[in-house]
Amino acid sequence: MKKYEFTGETKRVELWNRTATLHRIKATVEFGFVKVGELGGWIEKEENLSHEGKAWVCGDAKVWGNAKVCGDAKVWGNAKVWGNAKVCGDAEVCGDAEVFLASHVLVMGSVGSRNDFTTFFRDKDNEITVKCGCFLGKIDKFLEKVTQTHGNNKYALVYRAAVEVAKLQIELTERK
Repeated sequence: MKKYEFTGETKRVELWNRTATLHRIKATVEFGFVKVGELGGWIEKEENLSHEGKAWVCGDAKVWGNAKVCGDAKVWGNAKVWGNAKVCGDAEVCGDAEVFLASHVLVMGSVGSRNDFTTFFRDKDNEITVKCGCFLGKIDKFLEKVTQTHGNNKYALVYRAAVEVAKLQIELTERK
């Protein structure tokens, strides 16, 4: 059963030497936090967003190329996911994210005081943004918030270790 359909509304995006036509989606069934008839974001083709699980693209988020959103992942805000990127599991890619390689996203969980998933991703400024609980911001602001909230306790140590892994894992070199 398909959980979404194309609305007929389209927009074009250009990247390097390719132009893609993206289609606005609309939910055809209720799942997770999504209601029937709710407008979603923009995808190029059905292969970009799985009909399984609670995966969803919403807001002005765009997914195209060979990129795939699956599982319970959510792409929202002004996020752009393309190329061979995969956003899966409990990941949340949002804000001004620009993800086009699998190495642009890291999801760790369950970690910290909330025993929840924390998502690190490359943003449009070619920096790392963090989504953790209600926090969404740059990695340095995340570290400030961790220190403010947890000082040097066990949770602070876990979050700081996660930041170090994200800095090693997430590819921030300029686009070719």
